[in-house]
Amino acid sequence: MSGFFSGFFTGLGLIVAIGAQNAFVLRQGLRREHVFAVSLACALSDAILIAAGVLGLGALLDIAPWFEPAMRYGGAAFLIWYGARAALSAWRGGQALEAGEAARTRLGPTLATVLALTWLNPHVYLDTVILVGSIAATFPAPRVFGAGAVLASFVFFFSLGYGARLLAPLFARPRSWQVLDGLIALVMWAIALKLLL
Repeated sequence: MSGFFSGFFTGLGLIVAIGAQNAFVLRQGLRREHVFAVSLACALSDAILIAAGVLGLGALLDIAPWFEPAMRYGGAAFLIWYGARAALSAWRGGQALEAGEAARTRLGPTLATVLALTWLNPHVYLDTVILVGSIAATFPAPRVFGAGAVLASFVFFFSLGYGARLLAPLFARPRSWQVLDGLIALVMWAIALKLLL
């Protein structure tokens, strides 16, 4: 069981830091839009990436050296665009969390956005595939370590998505949405800059 708990806390430690994906899940949770689907998409994506790392597929970067720069520049372009959308939303303001009044986004575009935030982020390959995979290899039962990391992803994303409701009273004020959108824009642009540099 020590491998399982080590995997759980390692996985949790890697995904807790605020990033593009987490900010999107938080926003969806606050809006109460497609929370289950978004949380599930993030957790399943992590599970696939963790499994790839534990099964030793991190060698992809050695086989295809073009993969890392392609993901880096593609991810940076997407984050710049998404940050611009959040900045525009912060600039316009006027948004408040009131049941039934906000225009709901369709499931397809919402899932496309969260999957792009997940799979176009090169750090996910370094952290989830290579780092988790290499740590798992040091345990007698790497798959048990991987199972713990997968459980951490499910616990984290569903807690973030559904726990965001606790912040609903704060986000009943339009100013709070402007601040959140502004912070999301800054996070996206900071990650994009880091990718480009």
